[in-house]
Amino acid sequence: MEQKLTIDNYLDNHFVHKSNWLRAAVLGANDGIISVASLAIGVAAANVSREHIVLTAVAGLVAGAMSMAAGEYVSVSSQTDTEKADIEREAKELEEMPEEELKILAQIYEKRGLKKETALQVAIELTEHDVLAAHVRDELGINEISQANPIQAAMASLGSFTVGGLLPVLVTLLFPIENMEIYLYGITIISLILLGIVSAKTGGADIKKAAIRIAVWGTIAMGISAFVGYLFGVNV
Repeated sequence: MEQKLTIDNYLDNHFVHKSNWLRAAVLGANDGIISVASLAIGVAAANVSREHIVLTAVAGLVAGAMSMAAGEYVSVSSQTDTEKADIEREAKELEEMPEEELKILAQIYEKRGLKKETALQVAIELTEHDVLAAHVRDELGINEISQANPIQAAMASLGSFTVGGLLPVLVTLLFPIENMEIYLYGITIISLILLGIVSAKTGGADIKKAAIRIAVWGTIAMGISAFVGYLFGVNV
């Protein structure tokens, strides 16, 4: 049976609707893998015992997950507060000068390509339907896609960082202490490439570009960490 095309299922086919949670999840997983692996590599390069490496990795996992969640929550909350303030200001302006606001809305549609008369008619009809929604969407640029949920973003970052950070922790527990840096680097790079591929496919982006980008920056981060570890290396 052929599914009837509606505006809802049409929009569901577009990747932009996944952008908020996808950004937080990918950033969290990427940061979890790279941060914890870089810490572990830096410590392993300093020729310390397995216990020191594992402790560093676990501490980095816990601290990083909490930091990511708190940072994402504060960031998105600040964005939400700003949007609410703008909406309240717009509502007040609509009460105090409705005619001027109508002209502004019409000018917006005119700049987008509508004829002056058509732009005014569209502005009038949208104003009659939901005046505040029209101005919030077209004057302020705030819509359902751009709005983010602080709790959702924080939980996505917390969960994804934890999942990503668990990988290097497991490597420090299961792999031989000899050449631990090499094991960490190899498995981390493979994981980062897979993450780049998955995120690119989910978001409809170029897979090759995403994989190369994440591998290059991961290599840079871990390379610098290893250099610092060797620079301050000790024998334990």
